[in-house]
Order: sequence, then C-alpha cells, then structure tokens
Amino acid sequence: MGLLQYKTRFLVAVTAVALVTGCATGEMGRGEHTAIGAGAGAAVGAGLGALIGDSSKATWIGAGIGALAGGVAGYNWSNIKKDVEQSGASELGVSVTEMPDGSLRVNLPSHVSFAVGQANLSPQLYPVLDSVARAMQQHPDLRAIALGYTDSTGSAQVNERLSQQRAEAVTRYLNQHGVASGRLIAQGRGPSDPIGNNATEEGRAQNRRVELYLYMPQK
Repeated sequence: MGLLQYKTRFLVAVTAVALVTGCATGEMGRGEHTAIGAGAGAAVGAGLGALIGDSSKATWIGAGIGALAGGVAGYNWSNIKKDVEQSGASELGVSVTEMPDGSLRVNLPSHVSFAVGQANLSPQLYPVLDSVARAMQQHPDLRAIALGYTDSTGSAQVNERLSQQRAEAVTRYLNQHGVASGRLIAQGRGPSDPIGNNATEEGRAQNRRVELYLYMPQK
C-alpha cells in the first residue's frame, strides 16, 4: 500500500471514529440546536455521516469537510423547511428532508434545475435557492454542501465534470446572494450513489440531481 493511500485511509478512519463518538446534549427549540454525533446518521446509512465515511471520496477531507469530524449539530429546521417548501419547492418536485444526522437535505431534480447536458441554473429554481440563501444569512452558523449527480449514460469523465459544474452552479448562486464562499462546498460525484434504476428512463431521471445539505457543525 502506498504512503498516500495509507494516509488517506487513516484520515478517513480517524474521522469515522470521531463521528461515532459524538454524543447528544441540550434541548431543541426555535433557533436552538443540540449537539448530536454524526455517527447517528451513519448508523442508519443516511445524511452527511454516511457521505463522510465514503473512502472513495476521501478528497472531501482536504476540501473542508474535515470540519465535520466532531459531528453535525442537530438543528430545529421547522421554520427553514417550511420557508423552502413554500418558495415553490413542492410544486417543482423539490423535496426537503430532515436527515437522521441532523442535516437538512434539499433535493434538486435536474429536470427543474438544468437543461439537458447543461450546468446553467433554470430560473424557475431561483425562488427555492433564494429561500436557502435567506436562511443562511439569517443563521450564520449554518453551512451547505452541494453534491452533483448524473445517471450512468455517457463517459465517466463527462459525468464527473457535469456533476461538478452543476454542484458549483448551486453554490455560486448562493454565494452571489449573500452567502460567504467559506460556508459552501461543491462536490461532483458523477453516477455514484444512484437513487433510481439506471436501466429505466424514470430511474435515470431520478439519478440526475443536486443534493444540497444544510448543516451546523458541532462546536
């Protein structure tokens, strides 16, 4: 095993241990948060905890995701979730889901977000992203990670590039609307982690998406 590979695996392992050892404290109320280990999310295979544990994406550590090594702080998302949903998300098929690890996932299907093969945001999505930007301005402790995905058609190189460009388009919009770049991360993941069957047109449509996670790092 090469030295670089060893160091990468070691770093991921250390991060995973830190996530699992996080503990729950505090009470959740309006505008309040409680510290919960991101290992809770990893335990059910969902949310940021599971993503951090993906050794194939160890580059996340160097990109800033290492800030989550202490866990993700649970947050009372009710008002933010309601605002995003009422911005037009429900009508567009944009789902807003509270994840077990304490993050909030805003799933942006590509058919309402981008033209085929393109990375320019569709104007119909602006109100949804405006609501996210507004929430992040009102709650400066929040951070966001945009994950771009494609279906399995096309070359790996094209899919990786397109997924990265789409993730960056989302974070760029947030940055242009008042969210500091240091609070944002964009990651293209190509056809990995499909949520639909790539053998069907419907499944491929489900896989073409950007997942935007809002979270608060545990202090």
